[in-house]
Amino acid sequence: MTFVVTDVCIKCKYTDCVEVCPVDCFYDGENMLVINPDECIDCGVCEPECPIDAIKPDSIPDAAKWVELNREYSAKWPNINRKVDAMPDAEKFKDKKNKLEEDFSPNPGSGS
Repeated sequence: MTFVVTDVCIKCKYTDCVEVCPVDCFYDGENMLVINPDECIDCGVCEPECPIDAIKPDSIPDAAKWVELNREYSAKWPNINRKVDAMPDAEKFKDKKNKLEEDFSPNPGSGS
């Protein structure tokens, strides 16, 4: 089992989860984070740290698409291993629906 970041993270990108990860398996996109599912040790410490509930275990319904998205972009984006500020409009976008279809960016973030 692994944990994955879902589209709830898009345009919010809180990094509280990054700060507690013991294996530094988070990767930084322009407007979201992902977890490398092959590096995640399934410790679960990141899940409760996310203030918007964007991190889920891979046992959720439709998990396969999130595992694949996290795997694909963790191979392309830089590693992030320290907390940084959330996106400026995070509060405004935290409850928005259809973020994957409407707001996802495949571009890398700055990493750390």
